[in-house]
Amino acid sequence: MADFRWGVPHLGAFPVRDWLWATREAAGAMPTAEFDYGDPRGSAVLREVLAGYLRRVRSAAADPGHIVVCNGYAQGLGLALGVLAEGGVRTVAFEDPGSPATVGAAAAAAGLHAVPVPVDEHGIDVHALAATGARAVVVTPAHQWPTGVALAPERRLALIEWARRRDAVIIEDDYDAEFRYDREPVGALQGLAPDRVVSLGTVSKSLAPALRIGWMLCPPALAEPLAGRKYRSDRGTPTLDQLALACLIRSGRFDRHLRRMRATYAARRTALLAALAEHAPALPVTGLAAGFHAVAQLPAGADERHVIAAARARSVGLYGMSDCRASPAGAPPQLVLGFGDVGIRAITDGIAAVADLLTGRPRTSGP
Repeated sequence: MADFRWGVPHLGAFPVRDWLWATREAAGAMPTAEFDYGDPRGSAVLREVLAGYLRRVRSAAADPGHIVVCNGYAQGLGLALGVLAEGGVRTVAFEDPGSPATVGAAAAAAGLHAVPVPVDEHGIDVHALAATGARAVVVTPAHQWPTGVALAPERRLALIEWARRRDAVIIEDDYDAEFRYDREPVGALQGLAPDRVVSLGTVSKSLAPALRIGWMLCPPALAEPLAGRKYRSDRGTPTLDQLALACLIRSGRFDRHLRRMRATYAARRTALLAALAEHAPALPVTGLAAGFHAVAQLPAGADERHVIAAARARSVGLYGMSDCRASPAGAPPQLVLGFGDVGIRAITDGIAAVADLLTGRPRTSGP
């Protein structure tokens, strides 16, 4: 009936015609030399286009020479942690709640110890971070995953000061930055400290995960080591796809697609709020200022796993905050409701079908 899976954009809205057009344009203009392995940092054309885009849209201090193209966020994170480990880093911190499985796996592969740091309504707790002894941290400052809070200005400055004092590196996951509803998008942290931040971006949310195109905006000292590690990993990201993305951005079609998607997600956000207001009006809902997921606080004493299993028996996919926590024991029961790939009718019907599970009230039968 409805699957509120998080992190999935509207897959049916992928701009197939624009992508085919961009691929034809790129292939038609592609010099013969570009069919070789190429620069491990990625296509010079795409890096130039990305630098301009990131300066314009994310207020980033973007130099094409300091961009390394990669195959999405997971590869970028793995490459960054591998280079940091080679440089002597032994511990990486991450936000809690956050992405313990993803960061933990990447840290383990790099031989690093991963430690959680609590997040509150202002973002990551920098004092708690300082107590970990870490020399690297993975953060989502523009739209914290999954709580949705933006890292407060004073926390941004404190985090940068921590990195400089500790000789540490901040790995910024700049996801969901294009989709904000309450104000202009929050600028990238990298723009404030380009010598301390590796900013990871992708088109997985803006276009589709299947493209497997991402980028690392690197501190100057890390650009060459990251490019070398990328080369040893897979010789580089497919060049034709890189040139097609560059063509899509340069033509203005990428921006037009983002405008369409902002309107689509805003409508689905409104539908979710309306359905919750009708069927679970007392349910606290947060994290809706950007992106395409929300956090719903279940009633005290609710069993998060039971709610999820009962909803699935009614053909509704719900997902719990416990999967985003390093240690779910004792945490309040919460749901992370993704609405990126759920139509308005499915949102309405899905919430209605699980209303009693969300409120803790007995289910009433129809007439």
